Amino acid sequence: MIPPSLCPRSISAACKRRRLWAFGLTARSIGLLLAGFVWLVPGFWDWRLAFTMPAWDALVLVFALIDGLRLPAAGELVVSRAWSNAPALNSETEIELTVENRGRTIIECRLVDDLPPALVAEPATYRLTAFPRVPASLRYRVEPKERGDWETGWLYVRYRSPLGLAERWARAPLTQTVRVYPALRCGEEQQIFLARSRQIDLQLRRSQLRGLGRDFESLRDYREGDDLRDICWTATARRGTPITRQYQTERSQPVWIVIDCGRLMRARVAMAESHKRSGWAPSPSKLDYACTTAVALAQLALYSGDRVGLLAYGQGIQQRLLPGRGAAHLRQLIESLAQLRAEPSEADHLRATATLNRLQPRRSLILWVTDLAETAMRPEVIDGALQLLRRHVLLFVAMAQPEVELIAQARPRNVEQMFRAAAAQEMAGRRELLLARLHEQGALTFDLNPEALTASVLNQYLTVKERAMV
Repeated sequence: MIPPSLCPRSISAACKRRRLWAFGLTARSIGLLLAGFVWLVPGFWDWRLAFTMPAWDALVLVFALIDGLRLPAAGELVVSRAWSNAPALNSETEIELTVENRGRTIIECRLVDDLPPALVAEPATYRLTAFPRVPASLRYRVEPKERGDWETGWLYVRYRSPLGLAERWARAPLTQTVRVYPALRCGEEQQIFLARSRQIDLQLRRSQLRGLGRDFESLRDYREGDDLRDICWTATARRGTPITRQYQTERSQPVWIVIDCGRLMRARVAMAESHKRSGWAPSPSKLDYACTTAVALAQLALYSGDRVGLLAYGQGIQQRLLPGRGAAHLRQLIESLAQLRAEPSEADHLRATATLNRLQPRRSLILWVTDLAETAMRPEVIDGALQLLRRHVLLFVAMAQPEVELIAQARPRNVEQMFRAAAAQEMAGRRELLLARLHEQGALTFDLNPEALTASVLNQYLTVKERAMV
């Protein structure tokens, strides 16, 4: 679950008139005015009855004017918008709209909340009855479709009395910046990985691995051949005999999440039919899937006691967050992921590699989520990965394009499809060769469809943790 502190703040404001003459007749009033034409029918037999029509229409207009004057002024309506949780991809967010009527008349309101297209396809109209001095509320749900910061608009209100002969138009400046966060794993799936992480931690504690790590494990008597730097002088002074410290391999390791924000990550991934909920929703990009995986891995790694850092890059460094722990660090990481944007140009992989080597000189686990460019030469990202392998454990993930795989596996029916299938098979073969060479150098390589990315990465992280590879 996203931390509650990330939820947008509630906002309220008094309404204002939409224009100078923010007043109008309703469909009921217009219907009554048109009904006055009925008096023209008996006017064919007695012309004096035809004068009944203007008298009827004048009476309707007088009642409509009185009804409109009884309505509260726009400034007597105070509206507010509250969010139940932080907006995130692939999850619903509940919004509560509240109207406080400070007038003396019961009003029936029609509300239109102007939200950005990233939250709703088209603004909907909601109905609400507000009694005097009693706040009235309604709730509706939205499902965000794009990450990032989005500006909400005004709340538009049209209200009338129960008589319904006239209505007034008002609006309230409920403008605010709303941040949409990456998608999160559902609770049941996350609990499975957390349970396995707990089991691995218990196994490591029972094994009591001792080695060249720097985590303090216990004290023992000094033995010939022990390093003099490991002598605990305070314990030696208390006992009167040399005492040395005994260390174990570190269980808490730095974990870096490196995300490519170049042009290849802008590619949209077609959603399965079972996951399509609305025709207007854009398909998630590869970068969206990478951000979802980053959040899931950060939650699991922090739960396991590791420190998590983030490096997102394009032509330059977009986001950089040094390894840390705790809920505040997780919130900061989620905020950084929400602001990532795929760039139209190729990412500078070697600059990212140099930055990471400078920030993390000691051995660590690095998850690098990227894609392989189709070039005649060896892609630059492979050269950067080889540099990281000299010092770190690298989990290198190349995000495949499902549509290309379908073309490669399809049976061609004409010449054009044959050439397309051949090109797709050549691309797949080249990717497989590049990843195989990188694997020979010691990297953990994967060529995954975006939908399988998160589960595969979490399983591989737990495997690395279980084998103490870092």
